[in-house]
Amino acid sequence: MTAATMQLEASAQATGQAATSGVSASPRSVTTVLRIEGLAGFVAGLAVFGALGGSWLLALPLLFLPDLAMVGYLRDARVGAVTYNLVHNWAIGLVVLGLGLWSGVAAIAITGAILVAHTGMDRALGYGLKYPTSFRDTHLGRIGRNGR
Repeated sequence: MTAATMQLEASAQATGQAATSGVSASPRSVTTVLRIEGLAGFVAGLAVFGALGGSWLLALPLLFLPDLAMVGYLRDARVGAVTYNLVHNWAIGLVVLGLGLWSGVAAIAITGAILVAHTGMDRALGYGLKYPTSFRDTHLGRIGRNGR
């Protein structure tokens, strides 16, 4: 570690800020970028869904199907967060989409496209990955009355 890096880290620790070489971003601007990224994922997922021949009549009901993963919250917040996060992340949707494309099974690829679109839709609306403390505590901030 260079002397300049050590000085930057010491200064950051003293002021309670992250050592970012002079670059800083407010939590609000980071959340905005993540929400825009979510919107892009939503549009891309729907575009792939359409390109694969997905039925637009089924698009809306299919978009809400991943929310069945909230069933874990019937047990408690910890289990709910695990089941919710398992379905509501980019990796699962992209893996399913990739497997569908690789295997040539359109139904699997369409499922992956819907998972990507759903994850993007949720992120764009401010619903992030859940913390085990409460459904309202997400990586994008608190949602609901006391949140946004």
